[in-house]
Amino acid sequence: MNEMRRKLTTIFSADVQDYTRLMGADEEGTLTMLKWSRDAMSRLIGAHGGRVINTWGDGLIAEFPSVVEAVRAAIDVQNELVGMNSGRPAEGRMLYRIGINLGDVIAEGDDIYGDGVNIAARLQASAPAGGIVISNTVYDQVRNKVAVGFDFLGPLMVKNVSEAVLSYVVRIGDDVSATPAPPARPPAAGAPEPSQSFGPRVRGVFAVVAITLIAINLLSWQGVFWAVWPLLGFAFVLAMAWIRRQSRFDQRIAGLVFIGIGIVIVNLLTWHGVFWAIWPLLGLAVAVGLRWAMRR
Repeated sequence: MNEMRRKLTTIFSADVQDYTRLMGADEEGTLTMLKWSRDAMSRLIGAHGGRVINTWGDGLIAEFPSVVEAVRAAIDVQNELVGMNSGRPAEGRMLYRIGINLGDVIAEGDDIYGDGVNIAARLQASAPAGGIVISNTVYDQVRNKVAVGFDFLGPLMVKNVSEAVLSYVVRIGDDVSATPAPPARPPAAGAPEPSQSFGPRVRGVFAVVAITLIAINLLSWQGVFWAVWPLLGFAFVLAMAWIRRQSRFDQRIAGLVFIGIGIVIVNLLTWHGVFWAIWPLLGLAVAVGLRWAMRR
């Protein structure tokens, strides 16, 4: 049997606002978005040294050895989910509420129990859609270490906890639930990614235009394959759209990598005996290294 022990840890609790309504409106599309967002959340939690303890329905519990990294992970999660929701109508957005508490818990195997977990869940339930609420124990540790603001929310009563828990809302920008978004269709059932900005129809249009440009270039051939430049532009747009939809890699780092590949291609297409792309590549490599270091 697993031995029970007590430990001090940072508990991260998250769930989806209005999950039942979203499921009723579009069950398969909502499940697709849930899987994408949960994969992104798990990746960011791991990048900040945390571990996912349990998931159920639309909920997730994780723990962190560092209070600061737990808050940074929550901020990164909400910022990344803003991008996921930016192309969706307001009523179709998947907005998470996150609560973070530093407390003493009972650990048994990979699970944790106790008031520390219950307080994190209560904080999460009090968070605004797309927002983060932290306990005063977390606030005391991070107020001078994280570059965000905090608003005092007040005391929260928690079941089976005798004293009210003082809480704070983390200011990470405007309330994403109230921000208007351009009209967009919800994801089709079974679609591999939540954003449909570059779905099959749009990709088909790109393919037709590309083939047309190549045909015009060949039919009016004068020794120059000029169609390569608009084709390169199309490829870059599609690459950026893919980066925005995927959740496996850090979006900013992936974007910088694709920019570097584009610079190398431009250098080769305009080759005059000098590999000048080495200098912008060096700058991009420094930017990627700094981004990676800041996420550790």
